[in-house]
Amino acid sequence: MSENGRALIQIQDLTKVFYTDEIETHALSGVHLEIEKGEYVAMSGPSGCGKSTLLSIIGLLDTPTGGKYYLNNKPVENLDFADRSRIRNQEIGFIFQSFNLIGDLTVYENVELPLTYRQGMATPNRKQRVMEALERVGMAHRIRHYPSQLSGGQQQRVAVARALAGNPSILLADEPTGNLDSRNGEAVMELLQNLHREGATICMVTHDPRFAAHAQRQIHLFDGKVVAEEELKKLTQEIH
Repeated sequence: MSENGRALIQIQDLTKVFYTDEIETHALSGVHLEIEKGEYVAMSGPSGCGKSTLLSIIGLLDTPTGGKYYLNNKPVENLDFADRSRIRNQEIGFIFQSFNLIGDLTVYENVELPLTYRQGMATPNRKQRVMEALERVGMAHRIRHYPSQLSGGQQQRVAVARALAGNPSILLADEPTGNLDSRNGEAVMELLQNLHREGATICMVTHDPRFAAHAQRQIHLFDGKVVAEEELKKLTQEIH
């Protein structure tokens, strides 16, 4: 753990092994990572290095094979399904490459949906959260539109609003510009930077060094391990 014990994300000696047809695939091998509250971190590395697996574990979408994971100083690596779902809903906001909006729901309904699973949240409070989130991403004027009526960049803005509405401890972005052209990609990056300036904690996976450079700190993975930037360059050169 960090010396002050206050790191939002604390990961110690994390491993993840996938078993298929008696073959072991070591996706993560002894990962140590800390993310402080208010940090903007980019995880990068070659395809298959384990960055999306690590993000899935951080987001409680997957479980590690071994190691420790503390979120807000609470161990979460061995929680049951119900507790993981509850913490995901309350603590974590997801932004996906493919937007993951529901086609037959309006913009407003897409952003509201995760909040409907929160016990005790009154309708007026939910409406206020949704509208504030949409205003922050510049999409409040499109609340009655459906995803098919929006551009890719607009859909990603709605996805960001959905992540923000729950007031999460951390925003997790998995290749958030992967399905966007360069102009819309830069616009989404600018939006994330603005959210970080407002105090958001962000952990983003990206293969694009231009977008990784937007982050406050870069973490490089190679063969399931966190490596220094210089070491990553050397390993990549050896492969090629």
